[in-house]
Amino acid sequence: MLDARAGADCGIPDNRGMSDATHLLIPCAASTAEGCQQALQGLALPHLDRLLARLSPYPAQSDSGEETSFSTPHERALARALGLPAEDGRIPWAAWHRRAGEGAWAFVTPCQWQVSTDHVTLRDPEQLGLDEAASRALLAIVSPWFAEDGIALYYDQPTRWLASGALFDGLATASLERVLLRDVRAWMPDAQQARTLHRLHSEMQMLLYTHTFNDERTARGLPVVNSFWVHGTGALPAPLPTAATPPEMPTLLRDAAVREDWRAWAQAWTALDAGPVADLLRRADSGAPVQLTLCGDRNALGFHTAPRSLTQRIHNLFRPQRFLDLREKL
Repeated sequence: MLDARAGADCGIPDNRGMSDATHLLIPCAASTAEGCQQALQGLALPHLDRLLARLSPYPAQSDSGEETSFSTPHERALARALGLPAEDGRIPWAAWHRRAGEGAWAFVTPCQWQVSTDHVTLRDPEQLGLDEAASRALLAIVSPWFAEDGIALYYDQPTRWLASGALFDGLATASLERVLLRDVRAWMPDAQQARTLHRLHSEMQMLLYTHTFNDERTARGLPVVNSFWVHGTGALPAPLPTAATPPEMPTLLRDAAVREDWRAWAQAWTALDAGPVADLLRRADSGAPVQLTLCGDRNALGFHTAPRSLTQRIHNLFRPQRFLDLREKL
């Protein structure tokens, strides 16, 4: 995390005074996927271009990563905005969700691994049809196995449980978004550091393969649950981050991008441009402080209202900052 005072000394804009700014954080604003590149052709976002022409770069809310990074750029950007550690794969989302001040926590998502000749694909947990009763029943089945390794499981949502245990302290895990509908083998945590989790994956697959829980689901035409995914690992820093107003983070683009539905993604961009982006532009035009963060597969780019020199104003008049010029940097 960048300290505001150190940032000012290094030429990075000081973020003091930005806490009152309206912050719009947009996940999956662009992608290197071929379908996305095609969808971008001819995509008109007039409010976004006008907004970008008014704003200045905000390096304190920008960062770079890779498509193979465990944490998505928008997760890292959201963590920075909330004052949380933003180290790749170690953003303590579960501890933050629980507001747990002690110990390490994680999210555990029950899921189905679909095994083929050369892929082990994690199917969308939302398609499993798990309700609270079924999720709690499954939790009761697997909890004793986790407890033997010092991991306590707690119900949170039908497709998400909470887990506590020393194993999650410092363990880097991939975001569920990163692995969803992809081959899990590329996103597994370090084999040495996560030996226990790797063994539990094998044990859960054997346990659930012939369990009556899945027999009953199959009889009802429901997908089987044969594995789990651990994410959002870590402990909260001490002292706890000061409560911050979270940025507005619409998920329409993200939901379409995960499904690789690029037509829906382009339609979502049009809706965002006419809605939240237009609203932010109106606030900027009225003189209110605003902040915008655009995130792609790899990087995040931050922008905010800030005084501009005469040279900058003239440059922006003749060569305004546009999304077309920025999207390749995401």
